[in-house]
Amino acid sequence: MALTQFHPASRDWFTDQFGVPTEAQAQAWQAIRSGRHTLISAPTGSGKTLAAFYAAIDEILQRGLKRQLSPGVQILYVSPLKALSNDIHKNLETPLAGIAANLKRSGQAPVDITVARRRWISPLRFAPAIRLPASGRRWRRSLRIF
Repeated sequence: MALTQFHPASRDWFTDQFGVPTEAQAQAWQAIRSGRHTLISAPTGSGKTLAAFYAAIDEILQRGLKRQLSPGVQILYVSPLKALSNDIHKNLETPLAGIAANLKRSGQAPVDITVARRRWISPLRFAPAIRLPASGRRWRRSLRIF
């Protein structure tokens, strides 16, 4: 039931990789999809990071396929620098590549989801859909909440 709202390319990639979602993922997706602020508290290895990314990736994918994706940052992910490279590869780059392959296999047009990773705060030359800023004191000082 947790994956029924996902696009078939997203749903198929997830089930091919993991079978069924963990309880933490299923509960998180329900909350995230309803637009609620969501804090995922679960044991290590339960798929918390993927749960957060995956709901957002699928939303961007679906808006992109409908040509409703506006330019600019859609996701802002802040992670401890120590974990950043592994988090990004495992929970962002791998799913994006798998979903793109599923779209191609099914004859659907690709959705160009750009990603930018920053290790320090400086202006970007383009507006990616997903921005991965540096963490630490410099970032927290420059963050504004509206």
